[in-house]
Amino acid sequence: MSSPSTTRVVGAQGVGELEPARREFARLGVTASLLARLDSFLSEPLRRSSAEELSRCRMVVGVNLVLMLVDVFFLLYVPYTPIPWSLGAIGGVCMAGFAGSLWLLHRGTSSLVSARVLCFILTAGFLAAALRSRDPHVGIHPICMLIPVLAMFLLGPRGSLPFVAVTSVCVGLVLPLVHGVAVGPWISAAFSAVFMLGIWALGWLLVASRDNTSAALERALRTLRDNEGKLTSLLENTEDIVCSLDREGRLIAANTPLQEMYRELIGLELEPGHLLFPEAAPEPLRKRWNQCAAQVLSGRRVRFEASPSRLKVPRVLDISVNPVLGADGRVVGMTVFGRDITDRKEAEARLGEMHRGLLEVSRQAGMAEIATGVLHNVGNALNSVNVSVNLLSERLQQSKVAGLSKATELMQEHAATLTTFLTADRRGQQLPVYLQALSGQLSREREALLEEVRTLQKSVEHIKSVVSMQQEHARYSGVVERLEVRELLDDALKLHAVSFERQGIVVRCDYTEVPPVRVDRHKLLQILLNLLSNARHALLESGRADKHLTIRVERLAAERLRIAVADNGVGIAEEDASRLFTQGFTTKKDGHGFGLHISALAAAEMDAFLSCSSEGRGQGATFTIDLPIAGEEIRA
Repeated sequence: MSSPSTTRVVGAQGVGELEPARREFARLGVTASLLARLDSFLSEPLRRSSAEELSRCRMVVGVNLVLMLVDVFFLLYVPYTPIPWSLGAIGGVCMAGFAGSLWLLHRGTSSLVSARVLCFILTAGFLAAALRSRDPHVGIHPICMLIPVLAMFLLGPRGSLPFVAVTSVCVGLVLPLVHGVAVGPWISAAFSAVFMLGIWALGWLLVASRDNTSAALERALRTLRDNEGKLTSLLENTEDIVCSLDREGRLIAANTPLQEMYRELIGLELEPGHLLFPEAAPEPLRKRWNQCAAQVLSGRRVRFEASPSRLKVPRVLDISVNPVLGADGRVVGMTVFGRDITDRKEAEARLGEMHRGLLEVSRQAGMAEIATGVLHNVGNALNSVNVSVNLLSERLQQSKVAGLSKATELMQEHAATLTTFLTADRRGQQLPVYLQALSGQLSREREALLEEVRTLQKSVEHIKSVVSMQQEHARYSGVVERLEVRELLDDALKLHAVSFERQGIVVRCDYTEVPPVRVDRHKLLQILLNLLSNARHALLESGRADKHLTIRVERLAAERLRIAVADNGVGIAEEDASRLFTQGFTTKKDGHGFGLHISALAAAEMDAFLSCSSEGRGQGATFTIDLPIAGEEIRA
């Protein structure tokens, strides 16, 4: 039993809450009905005119109807006046004029003629009745104040001025003279005329202010429409998805790209006032959107990347959801911006592959640099080996060992009479002296041959050391190990030692005590070889007789050290300094602009920094590498 009672109470409360709304709807209905009746007096062009013109037409219709009603009462009052025929004629003419004004509205295309007829009939009727009447107080009748008000509203300041001026002159001057009133009533009539002019002046100020306000409003609306058109054009012409939502996630506006994607993704049409992700949307999408919306409603901007699987063509979207703040700083809505970054992602992937390819090429270039140094050193060592072998061959061919064989044969021939041969024979007497001289010659030949063999052994050992060093450095890149910087610099110098010596380049090493570093040996050696090679080219190009190359190692701070390679070669022009490490830039005639760029990339991967300084052309250059002592392994 309690349940129906409760229902009735709730229903009554609901009816009470709806009552103001019902009254408002009823009021609006009455107003609309009244305006429709007023519009029935208007022609079709006037009904479609501007809001201001339509309002003026409705005002003319209303004033005409009211004045016709007043005229009816006036005609009913006329028989009781002293001059019923004159006043009756005036009332009839006014009734005809008001009807004519309505007829003009029903047939015309402008309210101006009808308004002029209305003002003329009202003014002429009042003045005619006032002149025929003997009432000295007619000048202060309320209708006197109606004339300037209506004329100002319907005709404006200029159009209303003749009617107001004529009425004021008649009220303040003509009527008192005609009726011959005393001074007191004349002063009252004069005040009425002044007040009429004052009402016209105030109306003029009001209309001028209204016109200025309307003009400013029109300019603002025009600017707003222009900006709205530009914004709409911008949103429609962009390929990005854009939409605006209220606090509840209901759509306010969306551009065409979003609508097309929405149909593809959800299978529904986007409609203003509906939820962006309704119940029909996939559950994962709605769940993710609700989480995102909760963060945005708390005042935070949310940005994420998404790749919806339901799209026909796979795309990666960069989506940004931003809160819209009201005047009080509270979140009143959200804006969603989405950009297709599929091409950028693909470009980044290609760039990553290209970077890895560059690193591999740089590793191969470094290995080629090492191999070039190895070939130079091995080639020079092989030249020494060839010289030593030729000398050995030549000296062996010129050896006096053949003379020893002849002496031995001669002794064998006289073995039976060897004593007699050595004492009596002239040849035998010379044989001991010959053997003594031959022994000395063979000893000297032996020493020379041993010296050449030692030279040959040194060359072979040099070849072995160069090959061993190349094998030591020919490892896979990316292996971080603990090494001595000075030893690595010495190895790099050994690979260039022969070319430096041949070209007269004096190398000076200035090493301070630094701890071992943990770096990729291959990367660091590649950088050093490239810097040494560039320094050699710069020194040769300079044409200087005193070619100096200085290598310094120093500690910068607790965790870093610096390797500097300085030369007094051709130097670097100021305009080239900023482009020195750019791929493809080179100052060599046969250069490819690859070495320093790859070296800079390799240095960056080791958390190192490669830089260059030069005072200009002909002033030499200094390349520096700042290395972390801790190395890559610690940073990882």
